[in-house]
Amino acid sequence: MTPGARNLITDVAGLHVGHAQDVRIRSGATVLTGDLPFTAAVHVMGGAPGTRETDLLAPDRLVQEVDAIVLSGGSAFGLDAASGVADGLRAAGRGFDVGGQRVPIVPGAILFDLLNGGDKGWSSNPYGALGRTALAEAGPDFALGSVGAGFGATVLDLAGGLGSASCVLASGVTVGALVAVNALGRVCDDAGRFHAAPFEYEAEFGGRGHAKFDPEWEPYGDRAPGQSTTIAIVATDAALTQAEATRMAIAAHDGMARAIVPSHTPLDGDLVFAAATGQIPLKDPVWDGLRLGHAAAACLSRAIARGVREASGGIKPSWRDRHG
Repeated sequence: MTPGARNLITDVAGLHVGHAQDVRIRSGATVLTGDLPFTAAVHVMGGAPGTRETDLLAPDRLVQEVDAIVLSGGSAFGLDAASGVADGLRAAGRGFDVGGQRVPIVPGAILFDLLNGGDKGWSSNPYGALGRTALAEAGPDFALGSVGAGFGATVLDLAGGLGSASCVLASGVTVGALVAVNALGRVCDDAGRFHAAPFEYEAEFGGRGHAKFDPEWEPYGDRAPGQSTTIAIVATDAALTQAEATRMAIAAHDGMARAIVPSHTPLDGDLVFAAATGQIPLKDPVWDGLRLGHAAAACLSRAIARGVREASGGIKPSWRDRHG
């Protein structure tokens, strides 16, 4: 299991990622889209999620594919980023055909970054424009750290960020992860060693070794209920049904729990979307599905650490500010 050429979720052929951020409001949005619609699913484990169009991702719903998935800052205001993406997709002729009308299917999720020092006194919601700009910027290569949905993110004691990672399995199937880290918990110990270290590939987030686990973790600072969420997407070029994609999203939550301590709290909106482009049929849906879930979890752990390591400081110091 080695990273793809970019070590990004866009190593899954046909997927593209774009970011947009606003320095004044200190927030942004990120979009994942594809050359073609793709199968999508979601699984929520946090106690305080903020989402759009997630009910239609259940396996028993009519629509089985989506045109894009959006991750955004801005709390409930940030859900409008998906509207901007939908506007851009419709202008490009994309969307589910309903009697000749094109309706882009764009699920999304948000994190809370309203208290990060940016100017939130807008008179009209800025997130629709951020979403449309992110779509226009979408491509195979993109930055990590303080960009897009991770621009104004924080973790308990550091700047949060936008991370990604990928791997290629022995079967030739590619798996990738994309995550905006805005967690209540910690991603590293006081020495800067990441909890995700057991899954690190060739010092991709510093090679400092395993974090020291603190069994008596206690929250500190002024972080209040509702201010934390880690939102992620795991993707593959395997052919999956919505039910199989849901299982991959569920398994990927293990990667979040390994990288963030604690995670999935009643005060987080932690969730994982899954995307499958359907290019490679699975030979054995049970065992290959198990391998996909394990790979998705490992990629998500790595993506979380990479996002925080590449972030720049804002209202809180960055990992590099504190640990070099």
